[in-house]
Amino acid sequence: MPQTTDSEKARIAFMGLQNRICEELLNSDPGCKCMEDAWEREEGGGGITRAFSKGDALEKGGINFSDVEGTQLPPSATENRPELSGLPFRAMGVSIVFHPYNPYVPTSHANIRYFEAGPENEPVAWWFGGGFDLTPYYPFFEDVVDWHKAAKAVCDPFGEELYPKFKQWCDNYFFLPHRNETRGVGGLFFDDLNLDGFDRSLEFVLKVGNCFCDSYLDILEKRRTTPFGQKQRDFQKYRRGRYAEFNLVYDRGTLFGLQSRGRTESILMSMPPEVSWNYGWKPDENSPEEELYRSYLHPRDWLNEKA
Repeated sequence: MPQTTDSEKARIAFMGLQNRICEELLNSDPGCKCMEDAWEREEGGGGITRAFSKGDALEKGGINFSDVEGTQLPPSATENRPELSGLPFRAMGVSIVFHPYNPYVPTSHANIRYFEAGPENEPVAWWFGGGFDLTPYYPFFEDVVDWHKAAKAVCDPFGEELYPKFKQWCDNYFFLPHRNETRGVGGLFFDDLNLDGFDRSLEFVLKVGNCFCDSYLDILEKRRTTPFGQKQRDFQKYRRGRYAEFNLVYDRGTLFGLQSRGRTESILMSMPPEVSWNYGWKPDENSPEEELYRSYLHPRDWLNEKA
């Protein structure tokens, strides 16, 4: 589909965000190895994958940019816009996932994205989406509260109704029905976003991306040296299984990438490096592991509740 001034503006801004988060991560964990892979897609477009591994704090991670085009918008992107099904599209985004070594540091994910779709030589429909979420194994209540305070602070200048709306959307989206539990403690999730025009919407999603970077690296710095043993590491690998289940079964971003015949290595970058499934496992009563299930894996009003 034809290039638009707005799509080029989003492309430049998204690539700038990717660069900034990469720089901040390497400042925080300078021993982390980074492999950059610039790729092209046969149907149109391409991207830059930056895969991270073997840092002092980060076991595996990725900060990816993609900008792809196609002749038919996949079903995963038209669930709420059936009138656009099968139309030419352009989709770009920055996707981030961090899997730390230390079980006391949460896994986390963020994404911002921009879509255009419409018939050739006609005005396009456009929208933004994105958000971030936190998946702790041994959570600290104060970290969860700070995470949600930051989420609210980034939303409020654009409308005080946004944080509760996007927080609930996140709780609903990152839910595993077959486990009857949330993936973690949430954050923000939004789609089909148009906040008083393109420029205002772009400003918002960039602030969301920068908020994620600052908030997560604060937690990483605070918890990365917390002592742990093999028991905690085993539980981390077990809970990572839930992360893998969600991404492979429910995540719309993963489905969109696969349905649009995107770059599989980049799409599956979000998978944890080591995972375990233990049949019928249950946490010990009154253990820290049970506390995760009891107090954290269901929606809560984090800003108005006590630990």
